[in-house]
Amino acid sequence: MNSEFIIAVHSLVLLAHRPEGTASSEEIATNVCTHPARIRKVLGCLRKEGFVATREGSGGGYTLIKEPEEVTLADVYRAMAAGSLAPSWCSGNPEMECMVGSNMQDVMNSVFCGADQQLEQYFSQITIGSMLAQIRERQNA
Repeated sequence: MNSEFIIAVHSLVLLAHRPEGTASSEEIATNVCTHPARIRKVLGCLRKEGFVATREGSGGGYTLIKEPEEVTLADVYRAMAAGSLAPSWCSGNPEMECMVGSNMQDVMNSVFCGADQQLEQYFSQITIGSMLAQIRERQNA
């Protein structure tokens, strides 16, 4: 899982929590504990995918434009991190004469593709709204 996914989810939950639904990259960065430039990069991707809108100038920032209960973690995963479970390197080589060595890359790719599909299916059951509800429950406990 990549950090952009975590930043995206955190940012969307924060925007859903804010009564006015808007926050600057600096405010979000402080809450996420990262640099505002990194927030702008991630939220730029979320803007392209239609999750947030931006407003320039004084009082501007990012606004969640979808209902929190309609945005699933699967939606965010597809936008930010789809396929990130697969390693960048895999052992073996299709040119090898050994049955194991020549097939390991394909088999491992199949394993990670299946894991990615299972993760996306699990994430489809969790919304930004349900995450915010969990946070509120923990806060009130």
